[in-house]
Amino acid sequence: MRVSNVTVRRRLFFILLAGTLLFAGLLVRLAYVQLWKGKQLAAEAEDNWRRQITVMPKRGEIWDRNGTKLTYNISTPTVMAVPAQVEDAKAVAERLAAVLDMPADDIYKLLKKSASSVYIKPAGRKITQEKAQQIREMNLPGIIVTEDNKRFYPYGSLAAHVLGFTGIDNQGLMGVEATYDKQMTGVKGYISYLSQANGDKMPGSTSQFAKPLDGLNLQLTIDYHLQSVVERELQQAMIKYQAEHAIAIMMDPNNGEVLAMAGYPTFEPSHFRDYPVETYNRDLPIWMTYEPGSTFKIITLAAALNEKKVDLKNEFFHDPGAIEVGGARLRCWKRGGHGSESFLEVVENSCNPGFVVLGQRLGKETLFDYINRFGFGKKTGIDLGGEENGILFKPSRVGPVELATTAFGQGVSVTPIQQVAAVSAAINGGRLFQPHVGKALINPDNGEVVQRMEPKLVRDNVISADTSKQVREALESVVAQGTGKNAFIDGYRVGGKTGTAQKVIGGRYSPTEHIVSFIGFAPADNPRIVVYAAVDNPQGLQFGGLIAAPLVKNIMAESLRYLKVEPSKKQLPREYTYGDTTPQIVEVPNLIGATIEDILEDMNDNFLLAKSGTGNTVVNQVPKPGTRVEKGSTIRVYLADTSQ
Repeated sequence: MRVSNVTVRRRLFFILLAGTLLFAGLLVRLAYVQLWKGKQLAAEAEDNWRRQITVMPKRGEIWDRNGTKLTYNISTPTVMAVPAQVEDAKAVAERLAAVLDMPADDIYKLLKKSASSVYIKPAGRKITQEKAQQIREMNLPGIIVTEDNKRFYPYGSLAAHVLGFTGIDNQGLMGVEATYDKQMTGVKGYISYLSQANGDKMPGSTSQFAKPLDGLNLQLTIDYHLQSVVERELQQAMIKYQAEHAIAIMMDPNNGEVLAMAGYPTFEPSHFRDYPVETYNRDLPIWMTYEPGSTFKIITLAAALNEKKVDLKNEFFHDPGAIEVGGARLRCWKRGGHGSESFLEVVENSCNPGFVVLGQRLGKETLFDYINRFGFGKKTGIDLGGEENGILFKPSRVGPVELATTAFGQGVSVTPIQQVAAVSAAINGGRLFQPHVGKALINPDNGEVVQRMEPKLVRDNVISADTSKQVREALESVVAQGTGKNAFIDGYRVGGKTGTAQKVIGGRYSPTEHIVSFIGFAPADNPRIVVYAAVDNPQGLQFGGLIAAPLVKNIMAESLRYLKVEPSKKQLPREYTYGDTTPQIVEVPNLIGATIEDILEDMNDNFLLAKSGTGNTVVNQVPKPGTRVEKGSTIRVYLADTSQ
């Protein structure tokens, strides 16, 4: 059939129109893509090409209160992979596995990840220099040995539970490493570049570098020297008495700063995985709960004095050795009792029946109100993880017997850190502070303090300042003349209280296993330090006065000298009793100017005499007058003729 020219022209017109519309649509689409969506699409393309390698920040260091570095970073090799550049993932995985002692399948999965770079972890993180060299010599495409930071603890196990440790990715897992993890971690940086399909840098492109922000340094309240003293004495006690555990805490009672804190057994943070979980996961000074025994009597004493329920010096009590309460016979630790004694002697002798009477005078509501005000039954809030609450009787379950036993420290459960905080409040004027080990966070670049951890007053006026003074004086008398004599330090006014508590095993009191303790403070008139030590199930005689008191004495004696606390001549004299083997301390008299005849006539059995020189008059002497020495020491006098 013949087609007319008109039809042909019409068809050509529609074809031309359709082509024009199609071309116009393409132009519009091209303009939309290029002009409207161009930047977005270019950015998306760049994102597909861009590869980013993380640059880790340096974790903040940990210092003691004087700037001694307790934890810092050391450079260590780490294995990374750029998956796009790995040519034979199976073969590479097998070769790396042989060096890193890591399953080849686990490495293979990492090498096949859709990521710009991956760490070969865990075994490839922070490896030895020998392993790093072996991997470098393999010259495997896509495998990089880079530098990483590893935590280093230069003093081994020192303050291990306070410091804690970090995981493979430098994240804090325990101790202050965990508490202040966010502040010490810092902010990651990166190296960013455009990559070709094979992982190589795209020619003509530039790299971007974002510098990491290093973590803040953490300064602790801990003193390296005092911590060393505490740990040395604890370790010796563990060995000497073959104990299950031992703990000690030293704190400034005036602000809650923990100066030293340790528990045994301990561990090395750098190798914490080599120890049982319970060793590194339990910070005994804040985790361990037990019946405190007689150290808890300080709280009963403080409450009774503050409520004016007792006159220590002028009121007397007769101790027959036991007291009947609610059908129960509660015994004193001394068979036969102490007889007639003042209430000050009740404190000195740690007389259980006497403290039962104080508890009865206070009554249930008042005694337990003070126990709560002193912070027992709840966490202190110390800036360390794993703290326990302790256990108190529910008020509805407190009858006459429970009131009586609580008064002398039986039936309640406390933590060591609660005891230290509470006794600090009892002797510092009545202020309960929150214990803390963090002192300041410091900028590593300029040394400026970013944040200072100020003392936190939990409760003021727990007891009055006058009551606190009476408590200090009574506890000083305990050390000079009572059960705490083995904590007496010549030249220093020391107060304190012993504790011997039966352990509860299987719901029953053990007749053979005890936790012995002592809490002491000095100087007694103006306390600078409080020291608490407890030894769990020591072998041999299990009394706080025989084991824990000498332990605290040794810690305090060296610590007071280190802190440059001046000795005092106003201390109460130590009372010596029959069978006491502790050396008696006496003061050297002034013999200069006296004649030898006068000296021989007046000399008593406190000293031995040695003479040097000729003549009849003493012109010099050693030791010097006023020096305090053991009774029976020798005084050497130097003689001359002064008549000419």
